[in-house]
Amino acid sequence: MLISSLDSTDLTREQITNLLFTNLSDDGKCGDCILVFGGKSMYRIKKAADLFLANRAPFILISGSSARWDKEITEAEWMKEHLVRMGVPEEKIILEQEATNTTENVIGSAYVLQRKFGLQNINRILVVSSPYHMKRCSLTLKTYMPSWIQYTYCSDDRPYGQRDNWWKEPTEESRVLKEVSSLIKYVRRGILQDDSLENEHYKSEFKNMNLKN
Repeated sequence: MLISSLDSTDLTREQITNLLFTNLSDDGKCGDCILVFGGKSMYRIKKAADLFLANRAPFILISGSSARWDKEITEAEWMKEHLVRMGVPEEKIILEQEATNTTENVIGSAYVLQRKFGLQNINRILVVSSPYHMKRCSLTLKTYMPSWIQYTYCSDDRPYGQRDNWWKEPTEESRVLKEVSSLIKYVRRGILQDDSLENEHYKSEFKNMNLKN
């Protein structure tokens, strides 16, 4: 069973939870860089700072333009200012300031990493974003980044929007439901590579559902 075969309107809470959150928890490994996906979120900033200050990676790469906010300052610049206040040295922060969506976050970050370090020298990236955005981050990285790079997924620590409570707060629930629909749409359009749900983590939740033709 593939993501492209799912119908977002026919998924149960358990199926949504397994689709967006399975196999995307922090494995505790260190990396070459922390990649923060764009968005003016203090939760993401705090997570990135915590990872850096715990010596999990020597650099933080922030990706995001100003397009979604119609402001002069970019998302990347805004997050950098807060990271510096949290104790991250300015010279350890790298900016990508052109991306307007998740796909551009990855493609733009790949270019910046190539210019800064050479992609051949990147073996593992620590990925920071909201918990329900991690599945799309994962598929986007696998679609557009070199295949040898490994990833550790470090979701931010917001109180709601997590695997065990996303449906308990209306704003976070709305974001999760929108994310499921977007994920399936982008896979079907070929923007993201498809992903199989035929493993033990998914089988019990998806085996009896109706699939969309």
